[in-house]
Amino acid sequence: MEQYEPDRLSPAQVAAMRRGFRRGRASLTRRSLLRASAGGALTVGGLGALSACGIPAAGQSQGGVSAEDHSEKEKTVHFSNWTEYMDVDESEKHHPTLDAFRQRTGVTVRYTEDINDNVEFFGKIKPQLAAGQDTGRDLICVTDWLAARLIRFGWVQKLDPSNLPTAYANLSQQFRSPDWDPGRAYSYPWTGISTVIAYNKKALDGVEVTSVSDLLDNPRLKGRVGFLSEMRDSVGMTLLDMGKDPGTFGDDDFDAAVARLQKAVDKGQIRRFTGNDYTADLTKGDFAACLAWAGDVVQLKADSPDVDFLIPDSGYMTSTDNLLVPNKARHKTNAERLIDFYYEPGPAAQLAAYINYVCPVDGVKDELAKIDEDAANNPLILPDQDMAAKSRSFRSLGAKEETAYEEKFAKLTGA
Repeated sequence: MEQYEPDRLSPAQVAAMRRGFRRGRASLTRRSLLRASAGGALTVGGLGALSACGIPAAGQSQGGVSAEDHSEKEKTVHFSNWTEYMDVDESEKHHPTLDAFRQRTGVTVRYTEDINDNVEFFGKIKPQLAAGQDTGRDLICVTDWLAARLIRFGWVQKLDPSNLPTAYANLSQQFRSPDWDPGRAYSYPWTGISTVIAYNKKALDGVEVTSVSDLLDNPRLKGRVGFLSEMRDSVGMTLLDMGKDPGTFGDDDFDAAVARLQKAVDKGQIRRFTGNDYTADLTKGDFAACLAWAGDVVQLKADSPDVDFLIPDSGYMTSTDNLLVPNKARHKTNAERLIDFYYEPGPAAQLAAYINYVCPVDGVKDELAKIDEDAANNPLILPDQDMAAKSRSFRSLGAKEETAYEEKFAKLTGA
């Protein structure tokens, strides 16, 4: 188990965090994932402050630290999630799936939308976790790089498979065994986040785009191409285009991908690196084509007949937001029951119909078709077998790698 060390932020990590606040997925509208996947950067001052406050480093224990489980006597579960990441009724005051869970189990979900950014949320919970205290939360939802870090520090609890039979049976194959949590011992995905190529048909004006190479090299697209300010997405897609696996690459591969992007920047091919604000550029036609997040593309396609997407033959990047039980949570069994509930086809379909991101649950299509037939046939929500086979994830990074890579990416983007 990796020990938590109160290191200070490198300039690159600070830049990555600020990119997230300014331009990351924390910046736009309804059904856009309100997050800043800041490459693992930590809150400004947070690491140094932790040491100054006398909070001890996490120990080397294997697995998380449990507490007495009060689930049987206290019919409640405290769930922290992202904004606009849960189904709501027409009044926008009730969450139908959470109400259904309460009616079935008698367990009330104290649902809080208090995650606006991975970095910011880590700053909220790290003092209690580092001190071995209860965070007041039984279930949290964080992006894969932060989930990996919490698992490495021993700050989340190992899940009880006996409480997760449906989740185990219905978890889609592509999400079953990330390198940071093999076999999903500590986490289950809430949703998948795919990075694809989006384009404006009118702005392309007959130019064919089929790959990242087209974005980087076609002179007819000069100054009308967008890449993402998230390092894992832009570098990962470039690595795939170069025939490299983002799950196994080395330093030389990373440097080659950055050099390729730098060449496109230098010759004016890439207009800019963006967060969620690429949506305006794309719909206006300032971007003829760009890297984009699939959940946004679902909405853009519904609003604009000119916007569409493609999956390169080389593959595409997928990350996940994940459910975990923090150390010392009082209602672990209730939290596991809630995870298992969302892996039933009915609740999973209701959730997918609302948030429009990749559903990690198998067997949902028929249920989703009853709610929204277009969504059920949309590969950005329910990837078919061929699309799922092209999905790749960015490998876990050690602390030194993370700092070095963010420094290089910050220099590239001018952050």
